[in-house]
Amino acid sequence: MTDPGEVRASDAEREAVVEQLRVASVEGRLTLAELTDRTEAAYTATTHSELAMLTQDLPGAGVAAPMPAAAPPGKKRRWFVGVMGDSKRRGTWRIDQELGAVAVMGDVVLDLREAEVRTDRVEILAVSVMGDVKIIVPDGVYVDLDGMAIMGDKKVNVMQAPPGMSVPVVRVQAYAVMGDVKVIGDSQAQPLQRGFAAWREHWRRLHGDDWREIGRQIRSQNRELRRQLRDDHGLGRGY
Repeated sequence: MTDPGEVRASDAEREAVVEQLRVASVEGRLTLAELTDRTEAAYTATTHSELAMLTQDLPGAGVAAPMPAAAPPGKKRRWFVGVMGDSKRRGTWRIDQELGAVAVMGDVVLDLREAEVRTDRVEILAVSVMGDVKIIVPDGVYVDLDGMAIMGDKKVNVMQAPPGMSVPVVRVQAYAVMGDVKVIGDSQAQPLQRGFAAWREHWRRLHGDDWREIGRQIRSQNRELRRQLRDDHGLGRGY
């Protein structure tokens, strides 16, 4: 009899898990990095057990959750400003509205990797006048960069997911005048050891194998143990 966990996953089941992850992110249960990691893993999962691992610490798809609090009236954008100085936001923080970054002969750094994103997408207005705005995102998100640069530069250096995947979206409207607006991914920034990726990497270091193969080995060992228990039980009864 086939182990239920080894039943092959369908495209519809993968998409359902991706939607469950997106809802969990909007509810504040996952950071942007965790959402990106798990979304990528969902699209590459081949069995039900691999999909179940991605949502085992989340409420079921049919469980109602409190609605996120609305942004205060009149406060439509949260600003980070560096005028002849630096403004940096890293670590765990909450994004529940549009963001604005202004660098005037200074630097602004927004690290979104550990942020709790309470919106369907991240919207950022970035203005640089003889300064630098740097936005750090997890590799695997979709970055939509628009705007203009005059004697300056605006660019994206992020390893984006293959087309067709419903991945997190970061939309940046950039205006650079003798300055730079840059959106970079993990591979171009200081490494961040984060939840689900750290867990997978820990298993790889211990076992020297891919995490999916490890899961198959564990299930195989469990089946063998159950078989031995059945055999021992049968021998004990004189069969």
